[in-house]
Amino acid sequence: MVSVGERLSSARGRAFIGRDEELVRFGEALAGDPQAPFAFYVFGPGGLGKSTLLRRLADDARAAGRLLIELDGRFVSRDPADFEQAAGPFLDVPGTVLVVDSFEHCQWLESWLWQHFLPRAADDTLVVLAGRLAPQPQWTADPAWDGLLHVSELEPFSEKQARSLLAAAQIRPELRERVLRFAAGNPLALSLAAAAGSTGGSSEEIWAPSANVLRTLLAGLIGEVPTAAHRRALEVAAQAHSTSEELLTAVLPEEDTHLLFSWLRDLPFMESTHRGLHPHDAARGTLAADLRWRAPNAFVSMRRRLAEEYLRLLREAPEERVWTVTDELFYLFREVETLARLRTWSREDEVHDRPLHPDDLDLVLRMAQETEGSASAELVRYWAQRQPQAFSVYRLVSTGRIVAFTARLALPAPPDPQDLATDPVVAAAWEHTEATAPVSPGEHIGISRFSIYPERYQVPSRVIDLSSSRAQAESARARGRAYGFAVWRDADAWSVRVKGTLDDTGARPRVGERTYGLFSVDWRKVPVETWLRRFISTTVEPLRSGPSPISRTAFDQAVREALTHWRDAGAFAACALMRARLAADFPDPVEELRVLLRQAVDDLAGDPRGARAREALTAGYFSGAPTQEAAARRLGLPYGTYRRHLRQGLDLLCENLWQQELHGPR
Repeated sequence: MVSVGERLSSARGRAFIGRDEELVRFGEALAGDPQAPFAFYVFGPGGLGKSTLLRRLADDARAAGRLLIELDGRFVSRDPADFEQAAGPFLDVPGTVLVVDSFEHCQWLESWLWQHFLPRAADDTLVVLAGRLAPQPQWTADPAWDGLLHVSELEPFSEKQARSLLAAAQIRPELRERVLRFAAGNPLALSLAAAAGSTGGSSEEIWAPSANVLRTLLAGLIGEVPTAAHRRALEVAAQAHSTSEELLTAVLPEEDTHLLFSWLRDLPFMESTHRGLHPHDAARGTLAADLRWRAPNAFVSMRRRLAEEYLRLLREAPEERVWTVTDELFYLFREVETLARLRTWSREDEVHDRPLHPDDLDLVLRMAQETEGSASAELVRYWAQRQPQAFSVYRLVSTGRIVAFTARLALPAPPDPQDLATDPVVAAAWEHTEATAPVSPGEHIGISRFSIYPERYQVPSRVIDLSSSRAQAESARARGRAYGFAVWRDADAWSVRVKGTLDDTGARPRVGERTYGLFSVDWRKVPVETWLRRFISTTVEPLRSGPSPISRTAFDQAVREALTHWRDAGAFAACALMRARLAADFPDPVEELRVLLRQAVDDLAGDPRGARAREALTAGYFSGAPTQEAAARRLGLPYGTYRRHLRQGLDLLCENLWQQELHGPR
């Protein structure tokens, strides 16, 4: 008869996806390959499947007949002697496999392990460590461990692997795209979404993560958050495209942002770039979705606070900082329909731009020739000689390869006759200004003349995102800019994409064998900041009503706990009610929760059943009476009568607050 353990192992094996390299290398080690590693170290942020991989490796070790020792770092004593006792056979029994999960919780053991414990291992043993943090660099760089140590940073699932998981879970095809976007390849997010969807889920065609899914994701991806200030810092990081210490200081001026930024930077799911920190996609999506559901007012407030800071930077920031501001502003509102049509924030084709260097010109001309023909390439040569500073080349962050270039021309009035005779697109732009609102001497026009990305030609991409952001920043800072123009080959498609942001001039100038669409905005009529605010004002406000992150029983207990700790400021600040949805939107959670509780008790006097109940609650918790018996004496009531009024008051108060928890303030 097959045991339960064997059945579980078999089911895990059938459901396991990916991690081929780790399985192969571990299999070689189990088979006794002398070139195989002795120690395996797996790390990565929460939710990427470290524990799932370890269970699979443990199953493989059992199947190979190995003695297996499994430890959880969360429950490892701080005394190395206790660890050594728990893992004792690893030092004495040949062939033992030691597996330690959640190693980040006992990371302080690491130096002792490498220096004193692992070198004493019995013959043919193997060790597998898994945690959120990378190993200390001195061990990966130590030549003595070269060949003995195999380090794997787990990556999210590929799209193919993610689709396989959802197909195996029988998620309806029409829901899969939304689940894939939300999960961003994170195995925990995918598994939870699959579990939710496979139960029948919602009848809606668009899948949205439920409160239970979000809570589980947050626990798995993020773990414990120390204070409300740390939660606010996470909320900034969840919404901002990238978070710098300067940005945290601007939007959380009342907090110690140096401490908060250091904490954010050390989180295992946070990545660092030259522009600041950003969470892994699954962690970001979970944080943002949880905040929007749990504390919609805080969500909107934080987003507007960030938006105002970006608009301030657009006006006041140094030249080298301003170019990314509109990119960051638009990222905040990326779900707005107009922006969703225009921009993409995928990190798969992340690029950075640099000014055109003379050595880049031949490559730039070849790109223009390949995509738009020789006539266009000659115009690129013309403008590169006239305005080389208008050109930017774009390199893939991953490889440094140049993949695109753009040119944003600034042309003063009156127009240069040579420009008009040479470039039909520029001539069409000046003709439009004359026909609508002429440009006066001292003013100029800006025109995004070229956008050449051969691999993603004139479709939304990071190249277009960054070039547009620069164009808008230039327009905001330039003095005397009358018009902005954009040029697109597929005029019909771009007419739909830019609807509401740019006007189609109707002009279709021809260059060589190709025609182009010309789109414009008159910056004299619509200042850039006003134009940008249109995106902010079209954002849909989230609904407040919805389920609570805690059960009704736990909520009632939290209310009673808060009242019990009313006169102990420290205990009150740590009470469970502070983590309820009720307090999520409070800028000053402790003080405002106290005000809310006191007001809710006073409001009981308006209920025919509540007058005596209010008196009992006030005497029992707010008056300073040292005991409930003393509160009863203060009211001149028998203790049994007082207790009856107190119970009724607690029931009414909990019901009142529960309705606010579900539906927001009255």
